[in-house]
Amino acid sequence: MKLTWKNQNKKHKRPLLSISTLPFDQNDDHITNNSEDRPRSDNDTDHNTEQAQTYHHNDTELAEAFHAQGNKLAEDGRYHEALGKWEAAITLMPERAVLHEQKAQVLLEIGEAWNALKAATRATELEPSWAEAWITLGRAQLNFGEPDNAIESFDRALAIKPDFVEALDDWETASHLVKKRKQFHSSGSSTTKNRYVVGDKTESS
Repeated sequence: MKLTWKNQNKKHKRPLLSISTLPFDQNDDHITNNSEDRPRSDNDTDHNTEQAQTYHHNDTELAEAFHAQGNKLAEDGRYHEALGKWEAAITLMPERAVLHEQKAQVLLEIGEAWNALKAATRATELEPSWAEAWITLGRAQLNFGEPDNAIESFDRALAIKPDFVEALDDWETASHLVKKRKQFHSSGSSTTKNRYVVGDKTESS
C-alpha cells in the first residue's frame, strides 16, 4: 500500500493543566496574603492570558515537530519509531485527524489491523468530510475481514470525491471479496458432499 503523508495546518486548543496542588504548605501565611489579600488587576488578567497563549503556542510547535519527525521516519520505513513520534504529537494535539489517519496507515503496514481500524475511525470522527480518512478506514476494515463495512467507507469517500481513483479501486477489491464469499457460502452443500469422512467405505475393485 502506498503511504501518503499529508500535512494539515489546523490548530486545536488543548486545555491547560490544573495547578491546584503546589509543592508547599497551602496554609503558609505569606503565600495566603499574597494570593488572597492583593486585589486582582487588569494586568494580572492580561498576564494570565498571555501565559496561556504561550503554553498553547509551545504545545503546537512541539506537536508539529513530532509530526514532521514521524513523517520522515515513516518515509524511511522506520514505522515503530514513527508511531512513537505521532503518539507524542497526539498527546499534545488529540483532535488533529491527520495524525490518527497516518497512524492507521502505519499500523496497517506492521499488521495491526484492529488498532489501525480504531485509529482510522477516530480520524473520520474528527474530519468526516475528509475522503482520504474514509479510504484508510475502508482498508483497515478490509484487513480486519470486514469487506461489507469497507464498501460503506469507500462509498463515503466517493460521495466526497466521486472521481477518487484510489477509492474506486479499493471499492472494486472489496466488492470482489464480498462476491467470492457469497459464492463460497452458496457452494457449501457441494463441498460437504465431497468431504471425505474417516470410516467411509470404498468400492472394492
